[in-house]
Amino acid sequence: MPNPLLQTDDRGIYCAAGDFHIDPWKPVPRAVVTHAHSDHARPGSQAYLASRTSEPFLRKRLGKSISLQTADFGETVTLNGVRVSLHPAGHIRGSAQVRVEHNGEVWVVTGDYKVRPDPTCTPFELVPCDVLITECTFGLPVYRWPEPEDVAKEINDWWRQNASEGRTSIMFAYALGKAQRVLALLDDSIGPIYTHGAVQQMTQSYREAGVKLPATTYATGKDTSHDYTGGMVIAPTSAGRSNWIRRFSSPSTGFASGWMMLRGTRRRRAGDRGFVLSDHVDWPALMDVIDGTGAERVLLTHGDTAIVTRWLREQGIDARDLETPFARQEEDVAEEA
Repeated sequence: MPNPLLQTDDRGIYCAAGDFHIDPWKPVPRAVVTHAHSDHARPGSQAYLASRTSEPFLRKRLGKSISLQTADFGETVTLNGVRVSLHPAGHIRGSAQVRVEHNGEVWVVTGDYKVRPDPTCTPFELVPCDVLITECTFGLPVYRWPEPEDVAKEINDWWRQNASEGRTSIMFAYALGKAQRVLALLDDSIGPIYTHGAVQQMTQSYREAGVKLPATTYATGKDTSHDYTGGMVIAPTSAGRSNWIRRFSSPSTGFASGWMMLRGTRRRRAGDRGFVLSDHVDWPALMDVIDGTGAERVLLTHGDTAIVTRWLREQGIDARDLETPFARQEEDVAEEA
């Protein structure tokens, strides 16, 4: 039996025919990167290939001087005779699925993805393939996301109530992607919006790319006398464990994450409110994507892979786990690192 087009080695998902890795976890000669979150975009590789819209975020994360080749969504790049193209993943701005074609066989690596509409990034594109390597971060039937407009109402009602009580609202969200998605949901008529430095930097890149977001003010660490009462502050979770948060008097804190669907997770976060807002597929969307690609074989990464694999096999689908060190958490990977 011939070797598979893609397989894992000690550095990542490897294509021997094209001599490149996808989202390698160690430095390699050539890395094809799905998106700029730090568990997928790691420093040290000699050359990178990624979507054109992900460039500003990759250079912020990996350094301005990295050797980076970019491609538009749908554009084909040939690497040692292997045809590679990048297609929208809908996870964060610039996130891509990787389509690999060689000798008439097509594989797709989804990276992280979601199918729900999100005004801050290009919508997910279903890519037909023979073999699908998909994440299943939330690979349990209990995970079924509420409508984004319902979550927006919950967030704005919480903020409005806090403002009426003379409190500051602090929303913890991943600095790249989730924070900007939260910003797009906010009703800025309620009060001023502030951002932690890590969020402000990435938000500026979104604005420079033409993404419309409410006006924000940088919550700098230098001005400790500013009155934030009634405002909304967007910050990474790590900020809640630093001296930065001490400037806010009796704030009300919230978390935006898919993990907020489980009560135990909300208790462990010790926040006042949890809002179910994920940048990954839920269970129904995962099943729809697997079915829609027409893949004859499915390989699972992230999350509860064994459970999803067993379920797919019971449905007559050739499925198995693909062990990788990609983070199971959907937020704070970069900040914690």
